[in-house]
Amino acid sequence: MDSADLLVLRTLRDWRRAGRRARLVTVLRTWGSSPRPPGSILALADDGELVGSVSGGCIEDDLVHRYAGQDEGAGPPQRLTYGLSADEAHRFGLPCGGTMELLVERDPSAGELDALVHRLSAGCLVRRRVRLSDGQATLEEADQPQGLQVADGQVAQTFGPGWRMLLIGAGQLAEYLATMAAFSGFAVTVCDPREPHRAAWRVDGTTLVHDMPDDAVTAFRPDRRSAVIALTHDPKLDDLALMDALQTQAFYVGAIGSRRNSEARRLRLAEHFGLSADELRRLRGPIGLYIGSKTPAEIAVSVMAEVLAVKNGVALPRQMQVEAAKELLGA
Repeated sequence: MDSADLLVLRTLRDWRRAGRRARLVTVLRTWGSSPRPPGSILALADDGELVGSVSGGCIEDDLVHRYAGQDEGAGPPQRLTYGLSADEAHRFGLPCGGTMELLVERDPSAGELDALVHRLSAGCLVRRRVRLSDGQATLEEADQPQGLQVADGQVAQTFGPGWRMLLIGAGQLAEYLATMAAFSGFAVTVCDPREPHRAAWRVDGTTLVHDMPDDAVTAFRPDRRSAVIALTHDPKLDDLALMDALQTQAFYVGAIGSRRNSEARRLRLAEHFGLSADELRRLRGPIGLYIGSKTPAEIAVSVMAEVLAVKNGVALPRQMQVEAAKELLGA
C-alpha cells in the first residue's frame, strides 16, 4: 500500500510524464490551529484534478479556482498565505487564529519526480531541496527523518519511511496490524521463521523475512521512529526479539499476552537474559488500549491506537491500559 505522500508524488509524476501541466503544493508553515501539518502535500493538475490534501477541503477548492486552466509554464515557486483575517479564516475553514503558508511549485520536472518516486518505492529516505529563487529541485540521501525546513532561500523536506514497524509472527493478528500500520504511514517488516505461517501471509506492501527474531531485530536496526511488537505467544520466539529490541532506541516495544504471561515474560527476561529494571520498564504488555476487544481485528485496533498515541507523545491515563482497566473492572 502506498503512503499518502508517495501516492501524491507518483500521481504527479505520471501527469508530468504524460505532458500534463501540474503543480505541487506543500504546507510550509502554520500558526495557531491548522487542519494539516507542515510538509503535507497535494498535486493539482491543469484540469482541476487533485490528489492529496493541505486542508479540510476549502483551501483545495480555492487552489482549483485559482490555478485550474492556467497556462503559465515553469517558473519560480509561489508562496500563498491563508487565514490572516478572521473573515478569510472562516471562509477557508481554518480554526480560530489559524494561518497557513503554502508553497506552489509549477510543473516540477518529470525526471526529478521519477527519480524521487523510484527511490521512495525502494524504501529509501530522501531529502528534496527546492530553491525558492527558481524552483530548481535536487535530491539527496537522508540518514534520518527531519521535519520540513525553510532556510537559506530553500525548502528542504524529507520523504520516505520515517516510521517503521517490525512484527514478530505472521498470524492473523499481524495481518490486521500490518494493514493498519501501513495506512498509518509505517513501513512494515514481518518476521516469522515458521514456514507454514509465512506461506499464509497475504498483506501486500510488507517485507516478510524468515530470520530468527533476534537476528531480525539486529538487521532491522530499530531507531527512535521504530516499533517492535512480538505476536507469536511463543516465548522461544518473542523473547529473542524483545531482549534485543529493549536495548535499542525503539519508541515502542511490546508483546501480546495476558497479564499473567506478561509478568512471567518480565521475570524470564530479567533472570535468564539479564535485562535491567530500566530496560524492562520500556516493555509494554499486555499491549493495546482497553476497548473490550476480543477478535483479532479489534485487538489490532487497540494495539495500533496505543502505538500511535506513544508515537504522537500522548500521555495515556493508566486506566486506559489493559492491565489497569481490567484491575479496575475486576476482570
